[in-house]
Amino acid sequence: MVVGICSIQLIMFENHSLKEKRHLIKSIIEKIKHRYNVSIAEVGEHEKWQRSEIGIACVSNDKKHVDGVLQKIISYIDQDGRFDMEISQYEIF
Repeated sequence: MVVGICSIQLIMFENHSLKEKRHLIKSIIEKIKHRYNVSIAEVGEHEKWQRSEIGIACVSNDKKHVDGVLQKIISYIDQDGRFDMEISQYEIF
């Protein structure tokens, strides 16, 4: 069994409230969850309206598959345009 985890810091400059942030984060989490079949959740920066931290986990029997899925998710978020992002953790076990 191979497990990949990734933690991403998101910065949202166009948000003006926690309500806007929660709507945006909920939207991107649901899209990623359904598109890539991974576990994903907001794991930090809950009370900051321009920042968020999301955690992603992927399990497979193939290391290349796990790495590929996580890389596709990172590219998807990066191409979204509503976020600046920084990968704070990326590990495959």
